[in-house]
Amino acid sequence: MDSWTVTSALLLAGVISSAAFNHFDTECYTANGEDYRGFQNQTSLHGGKPCLFWNETFQHPYNTLKYPNGEGGLGRHNYCRNPDGDVQPWCYIADHEDGIYWRYCDIPTCQMPGNLGCFKDSGDPPTLSGTSETSNKLTIQNCISFCRKQRYKLAGMESGYACFCGNEVDPRDHGESPAMECNHVCFGDHTQPCGGDGWVIIFDTRVGACGGNYSSPSGVIYSPDFPDKYSPGRVCYWTIQVPGSSAILFNFTFFEISDQTDMVELLDGYSNQVVARFDWRSPPRELVNVTGDFVILYFYSDRTNQAQGFALLYQALRSQDTRTLDAGGDDDDEGENVSSTAGPQLAGSVTERSNSTSNGRSSQILYVITSSPGKPEHNMPVWTIYALAALLVLTVIAMVAKLLPAHHSQVTEHPNSQRLRQLQPEHGFL
Repeated sequence: MDSWTVTSALLLAGVISSAAFNHFDTECYTANGEDYRGFQNQTSLHGGKPCLFWNETFQHPYNTLKYPNGEGGLGRHNYCRNPDGDVQPWCYIADHEDGIYWRYCDIPTCQMPGNLGCFKDSGDPPTLSGTSETSNKLTIQNCISFCRKQRYKLAGMESGYACFCGNEVDPRDHGESPAMECNHVCFGDHTQPCGGDGWVIIFDTRVGACGGNYSSPSGVIYSPDFPDKYSPGRVCYWTIQVPGSSAILFNFTFFEISDQTDMVELLDGYSNQVVARFDWRSPPRELVNVTGDFVILYFYSDRTNQAQGFALLYQALRSQDTRTLDAGGDDDDEGENVSSTAGPQLAGSVTERSNSTSNGRSSQILYVITSSPGKPEHNMPVWTIYALAALLVLTVIAMVAKLLPAHHSQVTEHPNSQRLRQLQPEHGFL
């Protein structure tokens, strides 16, 4: 691969990443906002109480003295966080009311894709008019799976134990409300929000499905059973095929796999060759850029341990989205010219915390794949042809130079030299 190709690939990756990751407007990919690393520092954007700094709350259980290495996103700041796995981000406040020294944070941008929001349920008509059930072991995925099996598109949870199914919500009859109205804990998992009294939180039933086909220009794929832990013995395939795209960019915004044999793979859709493989020993720390329009996502779990799984964001780029490279390629502002697409939107802050893992750290290194494994390039660079020609000329000159002294020695050889060689012992000893 010549230097121009390498440079072009790196510039193209930079353009693609800056363009794609400026298109999403959510800052959370978990149901309870445990991965929130945004900058809201008050309990509400309108009239909320200011948050205390985590490095000044030593009288409370969560502070930087007890968690000095950034656990849970804590640090020398006063941004809302969820270090204890509560139903949504929160923070300590200075104004104590009835002995309460903390408050949940209402963060509009902290809503995982697939969570359609919190809606008022008056019961007449019901928010979701399909089948329903109640359970004292209800979780988000339990309700989603129940509705998905009956081929409903939506699943709603209310009061922590009630599950409702349906195919649409009429916002005229059921207005959307702040997420704080739906933060009652699920009876089956106290880290998950399952609606409220008279309020239902609604999810798309594709969340946590084991497999699926994606053709939209952008989207988010969750591990099976998400946001619950994935079940043992899972083998799942997802296809991402966006006709006309020149590349597909992948970003694991959440990754938690604890078993040594569980794995996630990205395969070339045409050749089925593995492009990238990730597991607990080698989690994804880079963005993965695969040229082409067809990729297969594969997940495998054995029959022992379980974990939270992953959230994978993808963005397909068409040829016109990368024309900036022809105009210079090194102007980051050009990436903003990419047209918006359907699906989740990505804010600039997500790029800062891309590939977030449980330790709250991030990486922005690019893992560049310059060509699809199933479609190798056969074009030989011009400089390679010149180099081979020069090497051939040098070889011919060396051979001629070697033959000329040998011919001269044959003409001037001593008449007795041949006889002397015949008298010499076979192994060179007298």
